[in-house]
Amino acid sequence: MAHRSFELARTRVTLFEALLRARDMKGGKYQIIEDHDRKPLSYDDIIRAAFALGGKLDTLIKRRETAGVLLPTGVGCTVTFFALHAIGRTPAMLNFTAGAMNLRAACEAANVRKILTSKIFIQKAGLEFVANELGKHAQLIYLEDVRKTVDIGDKIIALVKGFFPRMFAAKASPDDTGVILFTSGSYGTPKGAVLSHANIVANVEQAHAHIPFDPNWSFFCPLPMFHSFGLTGGVMLPIFTGHKTFLFPSPLAVKEIPKLIKETGANVFFATDTFAQQYARNAADGDLSCIQLMVCGAERVKPETRELYERRFGVELLEGYGATECAPVISLNVPGANKHGSVGQFIPGIEWRLEPVPGIEGGQKLFVRGPNVMRGYLDPTKPFGIDLLPQGWHDTGDVVDVDEDGFIRILGRVKRFAKVGGEMVSLNAVEAYAQTVWPDHTHAAVALPDSRKGERIILFTDHAGATAEELQAWCKANGASELAVPKKIVVIDEIPVLGSGKTDYVVMQRMAAERFAEAKAA
Repeated sequence: MAHRSFELARTRVTLFEALLRARDMKGGKYQIIEDHDRKPLSYDDIIRAAFALGGKLDTLIKRRETAGVLLPTGVGCTVTFFALHAIGRTPAMLNFTAGAMNLRAACEAANVRKILTSKIFIQKAGLEFVANELGKHAQLIYLEDVRKTVDIGDKIIALVKGFFPRMFAAKASPDDTGVILFTSGSYGTPKGAVLSHANIVANVEQAHAHIPFDPNWSFFCPLPMFHSFGLTGGVMLPIFTGHKTFLFPSPLAVKEIPKLIKETGANVFFATDTFAQQYARNAADGDLSCIQLMVCGAERVKPETRELYERRFGVELLEGYGATECAPVISLNVPGANKHGSVGQFIPGIEWRLEPVPGIEGGQKLFVRGPNVMRGYLDPTKPFGIDLLPQGWHDTGDVVDVDEDGFIRILGRVKRFAKVGGEMVSLNAVEAYAQTVWPDHTHAAVALPDSRKGERIILFTDHAGATAEELQAWCKANGASELAVPKKIVVIDEIPVLGSGKTDYVVMQRMAAERFAEAKAA
């Protein structure tokens, strides 16, 4: 499989035009997406459905208004996304796992007054409270109710528009806002990343140039579309490049997903390490053997996860790195250039630079710029509502090392370092040490203020037998700093995660503060 060249000119289109371009390439009758309802849609089906739904939404959502989308990954969410673009509205993808408070904050930041959702989804996901709270500040538009109003006349109009889509689709610039995505909120209230049409299309083209895709491969995507990895990698990438994709509403169905991967014969699969481990442990031999390309992102790939996939399924894990602000892919290992412990090499079109961080040795903070990097964050106090990036450079907040071959190693986030006794200690390293000592368990490290040493490290784990003494002995035997040994190890039933699969450090930090405040009071 040969690599494609990255052509910047191909990125200068809108998201709807990218859909039409793919239709022209594969043919309108080509069935491109399917979900758990098992009713595949062709390119023509998507376009006609987008015009039919868009025609109804045009009367419900004001022009140039941002519409919230509160839906699971699936055909319905995909059609809704393109329906909004067909009528020139901006989708803001809402994280339904974030809780009512964060969702309200996201809606306020993006000035969302209308939210597209589904009664069945709200009921099945147990989101009644969230829906009630959001309904106090925005109008919930239920798609089941909208579909009931679509009559034969609407379908005929949509059919005509489907024959001449470029004539009837709303006019937009590639630099207009294509989608608003919200950061995962690992460190507080989510921020709205404003991504242009060209940002998303560019990242698709960059990934397509970087990864040697077989044209006959199909995708399987259980990642949420409110997450950039799911939206760009799992949905837009296959649709725009002509690869069939099977969409699944939740990554949490760890017993069902391996069976479906085997059933659909999917070749490309995206996951986080946490979910990848669970899929492998719940899979029967051979369930995942059809996978030709498996990319893990959002968190570090553990050696035991990698070994598990290679031993049981003959699947090589490829670790990558991205950020919501970059639509999201920044770097990726690929077959034939897969350096374990790294997140691969920069994808085409990315400029990068490193800046030293006071107190941190062995790595520097990464800044990136490129056609996939967002316009900026939402800021209602600014003239255009966007806090634009200085000269287009995005501060990733990640401390990295780049070797002579261009492979990137993530050392941690600037915020994920604790100052213990005047020295900077990587909390990621603490977790990695714990993972080495207790590989079959999950661990999360946070830092609390300490009057004597500046900060102290607290390690949470789901391993009932974990002790600071055992970890200390390993650190001493392997030359690791004693400062990296947490003085307190707290055993809990389960490490909390965000909807994206990342560890929820906001919850962990709060748990640590509450627990040790209680201890001090006692």
